[in-house]
Amino acid sequence: MPSDAPLPLDASGRPIRLRDVDLDRFLHPQTIAVIGASDAGRKPNTAMWRKIKAWGEASGATLYPIHPKYDTIDGYPCADSILDIDDDIDLAIILVGDAVGMYETVLEKGPAFAVIFSAGFAETGAAGAKLQRRLEKLVDGGTTHLLGPNTNLNAFESFRHDLPGPAIALITQSGHQGRPVFQSQDFGVKLSQWAPTGNEVDLEFADFARYFADQDEVGVIACYIEGFKDGRTLQLAADHAARAGKPIVVVKVGKTAEGSSMAQSHTGHLTGADQVVDAVFRQFGVTRVDGLDELTDTAAMFARTTKPTGDGVCIYAISGGTGAHMADLCAEAGLRLPPLTRKTQKILHDGLIPTYLRVSNPVDNGGPPSTDERGRKIIDAIIADPNVDLIICPITGALETISRPLATDLVAAAKTTDKPILVVWGSPDLNDPVYTDILLPSGLPVFRTFHNCVQATRAYVDYWAFQDRFTSPFDGAAITKPSAAARKVRPILEEAAAAGRALSEHESKTVLRAYGIKTSTDALVSSSAEAVKAAKAIGYPVVLKVSSPDLLHKSDLGLVRVGLSTPAEVRAAHDELLAAARKADKRARIDGVLVCEMVSGGVETVIGVSSDELFGPVVMFGLGGVFVEVLGDVTFRVPPFDADEAARMIDEVKGAAMLDGVRGAKPADRKALIDTIMRIQRLAVEHADLIAELDVNPLVVRPRGAVALDALIVPRS
Repeated sequence: MPSDAPLPLDASGRPIRLRDVDLDRFLHPQTIAVIGASDAGRKPNTAMWRKIKAWGEASGATLYPIHPKYDTIDGYPCADSILDIDDDIDLAIILVGDAVGMYETVLEKGPAFAVIFSAGFAETGAAGAKLQRRLEKLVDGGTTHLLGPNTNLNAFESFRHDLPGPAIALITQSGHQGRPVFQSQDFGVKLSQWAPTGNEVDLEFADFARYFADQDEVGVIACYIEGFKDGRTLQLAADHAARAGKPIVVVKVGKTAEGSSMAQSHTGHLTGADQVVDAVFRQFGVTRVDGLDELTDTAAMFARTTKPTGDGVCIYAISGGTGAHMADLCAEAGLRLPPLTRKTQKILHDGLIPTYLRVSNPVDNGGPPSTDERGRKIIDAIIADPNVDLIICPITGALETISRPLATDLVAAAKTTDKPILVVWGSPDLNDPVYTDILLPSGLPVFRTFHNCVQATRAYVDYWAFQDRFTSPFDGAAITKPSAAARKVRPILEEAAAAGRALSEHESKTVLRAYGIKTSTDALVSSSAEAVKAAKAIGYPVVLKVSSPDLLHKSDLGLVRVGLSTPAEVRAAHDELLAAARKADKRARIDGVLVCEMVSGGVETVIGVSSDELFGPVVMFGLGGVFVEVLGDVTFRVPPFDADEAARMIDEVKGAAMLDGVRGAKPADRKALIDTIMRIQRLAVEHADLIAELDVNPLVVRPRGAVALDALIVPRS
């Protein structure tokens, strides 16, 4: 990127603040130079020039076409080179084949921004990647910000200005995939800007997300993303949007991609890159959807609503079957359908709706009440109910005599309340005037499917619940200075990394104890006599394990003995373990045998760390101990996060109820578990350059305290 003021960093060397890019000069330039412009026939450059020209003229910008073969282009004086222009240039657009070579000339002029549309860079293979690296070096050495390469003209679309806001701002890495959202303007949805980021050599998702979040007219940011340039800038941009109260809705492809971390530890096996992205989205309130229709509908929902007063959903229908179907979908999605108050139900049954119809929630009016003055009174009564925070009304469109007055009443009632009224137009007739003339121009969230309505409602409720609890982790949870523990254990990690080996269990536990993490009481011994002496000091029964940096999964190799209660058992186990270790790997380095206290009771959990190429250190929590890979009951967080986020992390695993005590067992010490997660986070951040993987497995969480029974640290190669 162009040289900017140094950004503050955390202890892992990652920024804790976004760079500041004045995108106003890009999105609202006063001077535009178009290099390679043409007005000759049907050439691609002619079409591109004319689209840019129309966009620039609409905003009153001064245009400078540049081409050595022409004196004028479409009536504009034409320069041979951008260096011939006396004016300062806000935006230079490069349409020529040798885009990189031309960019070198552009840098001499020094415009604020430049765009390279052409493809043939990192997306094409090794040769393209080499060309992109050359472009990156040019960008790094200049003062011009670059959009692209491998982007398109979407930034220069003409947007409608006759639609009510707030607006959707759009960020995509594929122009085709953003087109359905752009076309939603035809259905009355307002859009403000479209940023097609391309290969993101310089300008990236985070730059545009930050800018859009700060625009008053923007109500939501909709995105189609194939890959993020930088995990930390994604976090910071999502954090910035959360502070501004601007939802981000994303289609993120690549759900099936596997993580690229080493797989020596359980964490390495279980961490997939997409799982980490999901975790970051949860941390920062980003809504992830699957389809472009969901992206459009959910973004429009956010743009057309404000913060709710609560999460109570009421379903209002003219058919019991329709209401039951919608209620089933809402309940399955975890939405709350509270009963209306007795007072409201009495009002509804007192001359408005026949008493044989249900009015508790869903509310079924049977149809005819929608055709007269009762229809509006029913809606007003539902709106007034204190248990209702949001209303969903499906309209089948079967009879215009019902759907027209119903839609009219819904639109009118919506103007009297801040409670969102959502409408599902279920008819396949998209030319029905009720749909085209009443619902679409109304500004109400209007859906075409039950599914999209329910998913958007779930996202809406979740986002505002997130906002109620959100505090930025970059204000307090970010670890900016290494601790005393970091200085103490760094030599151990550096020596192992230099030797290209994992830490033995004994060394790994030494690192944990330096960070205040309680481990089992252990003694490393080199003879059977020392083992017996250590067992007596620790207290029977004991556990014996081989300690080796080369034999990582001891249980799988038969290198653990549990429940040893006598000196004879300890002597025999010591010798058996050493023999088994040599049989498993004659070249393995063996530190000795660990004699460990035997810890019983509590809930077995696992805390791990893996190194993600996009995000750096990732913290994992799960249940299951040695069966964690079988159960797969794990969740992830990316630093920085606070203790409250660690608590939510614990609650996300399916077996979290085990920590609360089952079948007469005492509840586990959640506070101690959270404290351990936070200490692991610090360890991971302070040594992000050295630790590839870390496993504390099992970590037994007892009614009082948590104890690490085994640990493995794998340094980065």
